[in-house]
Amino acid sequence: MKQIELKNKILNDKYTEYIFEAFDIQNKEETSVNIPMNFGECKTFNWNIGVIYGGSGTGKTTLLKQFGNLETINFDSEKALISNFDWLEPKEATSLLSAIGLSSVPTWLRPFHTLSNGEQYRAELAYKIGKANENEVVLIDEYTSVVDRDVAKSMSYALQKYIRRYNKKIVLASCHFDIMEWLLPDWTYSPLKGRVERHECLRRSRPTINLSIFRCRYETWNIFKQHHYLTSDLSKSAKCFITLYNDKPICFNAVLPLPSGTLKNAFRMSRTVVLPDFQGIGIGGFVSDYIASLYVKDGKRFYAKTSNPALWNKRENSKKWRICDIQNNLEKIRLENEKGGQQRKVSITKSFEYIGDVSHIKEKELDIIRFNADAWKDISQNQLSLF
Repeated sequence: MKQIELKNKILNDKYTEYIFEAFDIQNKEETSVNIPMNFGECKTFNWNIGVIYGGSGTGKTTLLKQFGNLETINFDSEKALISNFDWLEPKEATSLLSAIGLSSVPTWLRPFHTLSNGEQYRAELAYKIGKANENEVVLIDEYTSVVDRDVAKSMSYALQKYIRRYNKKIVLASCHFDIMEWLLPDWTYSPLKGRVERHECLRRSRPTINLSIFRCRYETWNIFKQHHYLTSDLSKSAKCFITLYNDKPICFNAVLPLPSGTLKNAFRMSRTVVLPDFQGIGIGGFVSDYIASLYVKDGKRFYAKTSNPALWNKRENSKKWRICDIQNNLEKIRLENEKGGQQRKVSITKSFEYIGDVSHIKEKELDIIRFNADAWKDISQNQLSLF
């Protein structure tokens, strides 16, 4: 087994002399650290994700550098975040950020230094991954060290989906083991063990996310409104829903009656907003499908209209939704808005109707849409497993 030996000369003074005498240090000229390095097995199989893990001071960063140079990203503080991805076309840049779980449009338009720790970390990940050339190994040091542990898990799941979808290679150094079932690495390496460990069985597993959904007050929208991609407005007649993960609010949904003279007992999804730290793992789509199924189980028809291309793709490829209308005549939409006295943004939209199977919905689950809750803690929770 190869060893990496790190030596440093000691500049002696009264402080080092005190240490030498107090702790009986024999070598007064230099310090020496040996780190076992044994990555040979990585060349014997195909892989996408590797993790070097261990406590502080175990040599993770030194080992990471065996795969290449660590890159430091300097974002232009004058530009919007998305403008820093200028080697890509705008549509490609939005797709990259969304795939890493940073799909909040308002976040794209803010400078990097104004983002939260979790948003900054995802932005740096997206930049390094997007910049990597074919066959280049992306290197990430101190992975998830500066973010909340729940955020670290959701980030890891979004990251591994992107890496595998585009067949890239990435090696991450981390002192946290709780991300493994979310990151699903092909191999891990511990300096203490000194060997590569393959994880084919881990790749076949999926983490479990237990969500709790409640009816909530209109004021709960204040937590989420700044993250909606179109507007912070919300009708006060909307029925509001909050989704919690480990008692943290992470997703907001609002439902309104469908304004139509031809359809009775029809409703539409007015808002679906997932907080940026929990984007990229499918929570928004999952909760929207569940709420839609509750209405359909109750004999209602349920619709959703969106101008978000990511939601178009998801629902067009889902057997639970059917497309029922496409509004792409922007001039017609503009004229209709002006006629109705509306000043809304003019954009292409697609409408869908929920047609998924609702036989799995239990009758008692319908209480969630009938109960007039004052706050999300005031009613019994509906617990769901996302995976």
